[in-house]
Amino acid sequence: MNEQPEKLVVLWTSGDRDVALNMVMMYTLNSRLHNWWQEITLLIWGASSKLLSQDEELQLYIPKLKEVGVEVIACKKCAENLGIVEKLEQLGIKVFYTGETLTQFLKSDAKILTV
Repeated sequence: MNEQPEKLVVLWTSGDRDVALNMVMMYTLNSRLHNWWQEITLLIWGASSKLLSQDEELQLYIPKLKEVGVEVIACKKCAENLGIVEKLEQLGIKVFYTGETLTQFLKSDAKILTV
């Protein structure tokens, strides 16, 4: 029997709102609701963090994702560069320097979906 990885990391870097709504949020939420993956982490990095800090509709997804068990984290250096650390933290997102964390994900058997 071939064991499949059960950890998904969605690396969200795009500042495109349509991509955020029609892929990132939709797939990440449904992946947990339908148990397609045992563990899911949404890593918000770069332009996506700026979009999220400004878009109220996207912000509504954060508590939904967390409620169903998605770990939501963001790159602190990106947020510092954009001046939005406090805003992301107010949304309930764990903001920290994620370079080492991303490296660990890449070296693991987790599946990485970059959008």
